[in-house]
Amino acid sequence: MKKSLTEVLSSVRHLPGRTPAMAFGDQPADWFAEVAPYRDGGMFVSYYSGSSEWERHPNGDELVMVLEGSTTAILLIHDKEERVFLTENELVVVPQGVWHRFENSERLKVMTITPQPTDHSLEKPES
Repeated sequence: MKKSLTEVLSSVRHLPGRTPAMAFGDQPADWFAEVAPYRDGGMFVSYYSGSSEWERHPNGDELVMVLEGSTTAILLIHDKEERVFLTENELVVVPQGVWHRFENSERLKVMTITPQPTDHSLEKPES
């Protein structure tokens, strides 16, 4: 089924104050949407402010592109946090199996191509 990225983006609502713990409990569903399935995962958009939990994708790289707003991507590589500040029209490729999270996101509209499954952790994992 063909979907317009503009149409999908207009359907997501801003989630203010996102916290890592929200990934493990109840949270509104309208801040996140699938654009299309892709290989073993999908293309997704989300719109929020705040910080995410740690996550990793054991089956492939994840492409993260900022459409609007800003964030700091933190990649845990060899037990060291590598910080990448991203703003509109910038992207980062998160290598397969690398734990990562996003913090200090400000009105972040982000598109990802994300392989599945995704592992999540509230605490900083050991890489």
